[in-house]
Amino acid sequence: MQTNPNNDLELHQKVNRETARLPWTELMRHFASGNVVWVSSDLDLIDVAVRIAHDDKATVTLWMANGKISKVSDRQAQGWLETDASLWASVVSPFILVQEDKPKVH
Repeated sequence: MQTNPNNDLELHQKVNRETARLPWTELMRHFASGNVVWVSSDLDLIDVAVRIAHDDKATVTLWMANGKISKVSDRQAQGWLETDASLWASVVSPFILVQEDKPKVH
């Protein structure tokens, strides 16, 4: 399947505009439905959202195999609840992708 680079740019910009920081407490009901996906801070959240939107199974499968994306675990959810975490969130229906702040480089 050939993708149009202009459509990719438009989708990237759309996803970027719709990405926001949200408190974990606002995402918990989606977690309970099994629709929240954690994205490693090694990856660009927007790029991951675009690849999922394009149904790029090969890339998504590789990220999953390498532990770079996964369904949010009960342990992660509990930790975020205990620390009143705020996460970057991007919706790629039916999923909500979440990412913690990237580590600061000194």
